[in-house]
Amino acid sequence: MLSRFRSRFFAWVLALSVAGVAVPARAGEGLTRSPALNAKLNVLYMTAYDQTIQRHALAQRDGTTYVSTGDIDAEWLRDASETVRPYIAVAAHNPEIARTLRGVVARQAKYILIDPYANAFSSNYHVVERKFEVDSLLYPIWFCYDYYKQTGDRRIFTGDVRRAFERVVATMRDEQHHATRSHYRNPQLADNGRGSPVRYTGMVWTGFRPSDDPDRYHFNIPDNMFAAVVMRDLSSLEREIWHDDRMAANAWGLSIEIQRGIEQFGTLELPPFGRIYAYEVDGRGHANVMDDANIPSLLSIPYFGYLPKTNSLYLATRRFALSDRNPYFFRGKYAEGIGSPHTPHGYIWPLSLCVQAMTATDPKEVDQVFGWIAVSDIGDHRLHESFNANWPESYTREDFAWPNALYAQLVLARRGQVYAQR
Repeated sequence: MLSRFRSRFFAWVLALSVAGVAVPARAGEGLTRSPALNAKLNVLYMTAYDQTIQRHALAQRDGTTYVSTGDIDAEWLRDASETVRPYIAVAAHNPEIARTLRGVVARQAKYILIDPYANAFSSNYHVVERKFEVDSLLYPIWFCYDYYKQTGDRRIFTGDVRRAFERVVATMRDEQHHATRSHYRNPQLADNGRGSPVRYTGMVWTGFRPSDDPDRYHFNIPDNMFAAVVMRDLSSLEREIWHDDRMAANAWGLSIEIQRGIEQFGTLELPPFGRIYAYEVDGRGHANVMDDANIPSLLSIPYFGYLPKTNSLYLATRRFALSDRNPYFFRGKYAEGIGSPHTPHGYIWPLSLCVQAMTATDPKEVDQVFGWIAVSDIGDHRLHESFNANWPESYTREDFAWPNALYAQLVLARRGQVYAQR
């Protein structure tokens, strides 16, 4: 009863905040050069921004906030962090929303301390899925850092949060040396659950992609790029908040080692694009050349701040990711974009369309991508996990919070209300 009351109260507070602080009167206005398209984009935005956190973020008796991924009653650490990210700006002015966002990180810290190798948990803290996806450990730190930098609110840094972040670094250090120091096994992986062989590179081993699918080669390049960025963020927090020079140096050193590994082992020549980043490597000379819609992805490199969107190596990689050479890039009658092996062939993920718009430098491309996003709305004014490029009425997942939250970020970024690139 208390949880439902708090959730309803929060929804009421957020509605007032949306009307008075965070949301432009017409969010879609000016997004493209088409007034009709802008009107449809506005409806999508208002639904995404207003409903995403109201329906998915639930206050709990222990003072934390449980964030359901949508039509699956479980919390993925990655999804939860991204679901509440568009509301950081509101938290700077609204104590109730700030308390809710602090509750998200407080719960994630408890999850990590229970099992740093698990990626999804239930509302009563039971492990739902134990797929080691290193980005699941990184997203709470990334969110926490940006929350603090935008709000100045130090109350988010509890003792559990500090201990959880230290556990993250320790786990990543072990997974740099997966063959000799890790005890993680999963039956979906090769070699009796150990995964395919790798050679030490300085990068962090991960078992599964952000899509929850097994990695072919276990040094996932976008994941490691994200790790390099987040470890620098954590180094800053360790010095500024906890005054722990040892942990700050450890996190900073880990970032440097990861970045060196990426640049030494993570690129290849691929005509006609030139030098590009691979999606996965093993340090033994093998590379998986593809991109997936889920973030971190190669397309999203500027979104999480590893490289600017004008960088030549990123631009070459981007051209590849948005081409037919990427086995998960699909073209259809109504849209084109990046999908995933996680969903049927020919299905595009709105996540990738949002990232494509965020990283585009050509206004014509932005207009086109917004058009594809609008096409995916079949009348419920929600973005789904994926949709058929030839028949948008065919889609996966009825209710998926993450793409709606990312679309809200995209609109706010286009209107200058949040920064699109760190």
